[in-house]
Amino acid sequence: MSRAYMDLTDEERKCLEERKYWCFLLSSIVTFCVSMLLVVVWRIITHLCFQPRDREMITQIDMEAAAGFKSPTGAIISPLGAAKTPEMKAKEEQVQIGWMTEAKDWAGELISGQSMTGRILVVLVFLLSIGSLVIYFIDTYKETFQVETCIPWPESPTQQIDLGFNIFFLIYFFIRFIAASDKVWFLLDRYSFVDYFTIPPSFVAIYLERNWIGLRFLRALRLMTVPDILQYLNILKTSSSIRLTQLLSIFISTCLAGAGVIHLLENSGDPWKDFMNSHRISYPDCVYFLLVTMSTVDIYCTTVLGRGFMVFFILGGLAMFASYVPEIADLIGNRQKYGGEYKGEHGKRHIVVCGYITYESVSHFLQDFLHEDREDVDVEVVFLHRVVPDLELEGLFKRHFTKVEFFTGTVMDSIDLSRVKVDEADACLVLANKYSSDPDAEDAANIMRVISIKNYSSDIRVIVQLMQYHNKAYLLNIPSWDWRRGDDSPHTPEWTNEYLRGAGMEMYTETLSHSCVGMEFPEASELLFTRLGLLLLAIELKDDEKKECNIAINPGPNTVIQPQTQGFFIAQSADEVKRAFYWCKTCHEDIYDISLVKKCKCKNLSLFRKGGKPVTLMKRASTTAQKIPMVNNGFIGRSDPDIINLAGQRATIINFDPRSADVCREFEQQDMKYDSTGMFHWCPSRSIEECILDRNQAAMTVLNGHVVVCLFADKESR
Repeated sequence: MSRAYMDLTDEERKCLEERKYWCFLLSSIVTFCVSMLLVVVWRIITHLCFQPRDREMITQIDMEAAAGFKSPTGAIISPLGAAKTPEMKAKEEQVQIGWMTEAKDWAGELISGQSMTGRILVVLVFLLSIGSLVIYFIDTYKETFQVETCIPWPESPTQQIDLGFNIFFLIYFFIRFIAASDKVWFLLDRYSFVDYFTIPPSFVAIYLERNWIGLRFLRALRLMTVPDILQYLNILKTSSSIRLTQLLSIFISTCLAGAGVIHLLENSGDPWKDFMNSHRISYPDCVYFLLVTMSTVDIYCTTVLGRGFMVFFILGGLAMFASYVPEIADLIGNRQKYGGEYKGEHGKRHIVVCGYITYESVSHFLQDFLHEDREDVDVEVVFLHRVVPDLELEGLFKRHFTKVEFFTGTVMDSIDLSRVKVDEADACLVLANKYSSDPDAEDAANIMRVISIKNYSSDIRVIVQLMQYHNKAYLLNIPSWDWRRGDDSPHTPEWTNEYLRGAGMEMYTETLSHSCVGMEFPEASELLFTRLGLLLLAIELKDDEKKECNIAINPGPNTVIQPQTQGFFIAQSADEVKRAFYWCKTCHEDIYDISLVKKCKCKNLSLFRKGGKPVTLMKRASTTAQKIPMVNNGFIGRSDPDIINLAGQRATIINFDPRSADVCREFEQQDMKYDSTGMFHWCPSRSIEECILDRNQAAMTVLNGHVVVCLFADKESR
């Protein structure tokens, strides 16, 4: 006889003379068995009675639709394209949606984490479960604690509070039962077993006027829902945080539940010994024992041979245990979580989504498809993908579990298409990876998915995303592709890209190339647009007499491009406009790739070098038609060497004495050379005397915007 039993009072011993713990256990077992029996019987009755009648009614509706609508030629119109009378619509709605389906939808919305009501209800259930667990801790921590007591229910405040919690749990159990797609699997759920062993005993305690501590510690298993609740509240967003929370919640809830089992068994004693060997131990001690001393053994060998054998056996046994047990566990629990097949409710529609399935693509799709403005959407979304979703995507599916289901598989396999009931779906959507580095390959993969879907069910409506517009032509080669049935391939229209490109353009100014000099404005505009892709809107006209500048917007053919004419362009960037300045007919005539139009190394371009102000010798209007010598594409026609600087212009007009024509012609014939970059002038090494310009040569160059380098020579300079 244990010491705990000897410490009992006379009233407690009298109460425990006839233990009734079995009544509490029996109530839980009977509740489970009766619930399972009712569900199985209901399934059998439904399968035998209701389904044939529904099939006959659907067949009758289709026959009425086919017989009642004919074309003028006498051909029968398909029921899919025929309009239905109000009587036929009423019959079809009666077949499609019944009161059970409506009740299931209502219950699903009520407990779903997608709605605010569902989030509040889930959080409230968790808080009340923790409250019930706290009441269990209070009852076990009393100094007069006994596993079974004869305290009447009206005199026990903890029992009254716990009964209120259990009534709420009972209501929540029925709501979950109504919303469940598979009633049998719902009854076998671990949270359902928590309700079996906690709710019925609280009602039995009222009838028997006694309390049994029982299995109320199972409420600790509700801690496993913490990750789901935190995802509903958008607190957990990353995969690592979700996984960490799952591991912690599973570990803590398992330890608390295991400690409760030890606490119940040790304080109760063995039934076959009439409970005389009970061991008085508190719940905190049970938790400590489970965490620290769970590897303790109370049976050991006493012989030397036995101990020696156990030494070698433990070494081999540990190695075998460590290698075999995980493999066995994997084989036993290798059932695919997202296998199986889609079991839609009778009369409820669904669509299949495949292709590029990621958290980003699915969240964007669901935000639009299940938008709150579309309250009448009563369509389930079935995702099919060969890769198991990660924790982040799985959390998204849990938040929309009343509207969304996920299955592993591929649309390239007819078995997987059969699992998700593609032939019964309203449509099949193929999502594309809009960030793909190879859009044509992405479109090719999606087109192959469409072919596989159409081969399985030619009547299914398919909507596929394509990245390139020209790939849409391949869809027309599929025999069963028919836009009249609703098949479509949305893509980004070409006009959208052109619009966005045009919206990003700005106005720039740049000096026109020397190759445009002498051209009429329309001719120059056509050249710049067709060869360089530049839109020339206007040019700057110079009046040498009045020393003024005017802007001519789209002038006529009477306007001729003069040297150093400033043009106004519409382009994406200043780098594009620079091509109008670099264009050279001699160097770029055969180049059609505008990206290759860069500064060339010919002589004429050196007069237009960037950063300097080029020399342009212009001719004034003259009535004489005599031949005038030319220097650097300019004219020499005056005897007075006047220099005219036009304000705001990059050209300087110089008039030279004709006597210097020979010197000018000699200077022009010098060969201009550049370095490998084409940005700097280059010449062979020569002495300083050869580099010195005389007065006539210096007069040929207008030093403006140039760089002056000062060299200080000494006696050792060479």
